[in-house]
Amino acid sequence: MTTSSITLPDSVEAVQELLRQQTYVTDRGLAVAIFLALKLQRPLFLEGEAGVGKTEIARALAKGLDTELIRLQCYEGLDINHAVYEWDHARQMLEIRLMEAAGGADRQEASASLFSERFLIKRPLLQAIDQSRQRPPVLLIDELDRADEEFEGFLLELLADFQVTVPELGTYRAAHPPIVIITSNRTREIHDALKRRCLYYWIDYPDFQKELQIVTTRMPDAPRRLAEQVTGFVQELRQAELYKVPGVSETLDWTAALVALDQKTLEPEVIDDTLGIMLKYQDDIELVRGEPVRAMLDRSRNRGPRRGGRGGGGGASP
Repeated sequence: MTTSSITLPDSVEAVQELLRQQTYVTDRGLAVAIFLALKLQRPLFLEGEAGVGKTEIARALAKGLDTELIRLQCYEGLDINHAVYEWDHARQMLEIRLMEAAGGADRQEASASLFSERFLIKRPLLQAIDQSRQRPPVLLIDELDRADEEFEGFLLELLADFQVTVPELGTYRAAHPPIVIITSNRTREIHDALKRRCLYYWIDYPDFQKELQIVTTRMPDAPRRLAEQVTGFVQELRQAELYKVPGVSETLDWTAALVALDQKTLEPEVIDDTLGIMLKYQDDIELVRGEPVRAMLDRSRNRGPRRGGRGGGGGASP
């Protein structure tokens, strides 16, 4: 299966292997969604809690397919100037002064010169459909739920035809449409009209075995016993009534910190000392510090590798 000069995985198993080579652990359900998105050339819309590995899918795909990753980080107030294109006004003003110093120029010629490609700043969406590209990039539209609903309307038009019109220059149309990954942490609902244009997959927190596989894959230097204890404790921690539950990225950060502290096993004292790596709100830290930490550690040790996660439908390594 080929898109331009990119050779795409020809099976679901090949998708899993491609991601595995990038140390990204996934299950078959997510691999099926990715395979179909590539095969059908449809955007893939991924939802799930922060830190479960949505963004990393785009990075792993771009690296595995040996193509460029273009990322548009969404935020409140995002508009066309920051997402698509804008004019380099500082350079245009300098050009006007140079024209004046040279004795002026015909107004029509000056306008054509000022509003030309050399003064156009291409933002991520226009970069992704640049006609000069020899191979399609991976376009990551990250955390779309942070952008305003008005931006979704513009995105609908772009995803329909992969083209953008710059009034002064004409229409830019992708010679090779990008591979599009859209993510959302579901802080608000995304409009159905956009979802209908995409394939959809929800990535949940992984269960014990999958998260342990992620930890050992990404942190091969971590002692096996420590990796098991860390995974079991995080699985227990996710059952607590926290304001922000730790994601897989926090599990990996915590494991790296414990390895840096030369820990071979997990002890209550070191957990209390390093809670800030997993929990980002003081109220959450105070809720679990001390006796709750000891109780969760005991439960995780008693249950061991049999411990299941909260959901476990997706699971991937960020």
